[in-house]
Amino acid sequence: MTTPVNWRKSSYSGGGEGNNCVEIASSPTHIAIRDSKTPARATLTFPAGDFTAFVKALKSTGFPEG
Repeated sequence: MTTPVNWRKSSYSGGGEGNNCVEIASSPTHIAIRDSKTPARATLTFPAGDFTAFVKALKSTGFPEG
C-alpha cells in the first residue's frame, strides 16, 4: 500500500479537536490505522478482509469504549 492520503477520524473521537482517537485510510485492497495524536509515527496496515476480522475481534473482547 502506498502512503495513504485520505485519513478519516473515528466517529467516536468526540468533541473538541478530536485528537484522542484513531484515524483510518483505505485503498481498494488495504486499510491503514494510525494514532491521531502522533500521525507521523507508524501505522498498522491490514488487507481489507483482515481488518474486518480485527475489528470483530476487538468488539468481542468487551473493551470499554472511551
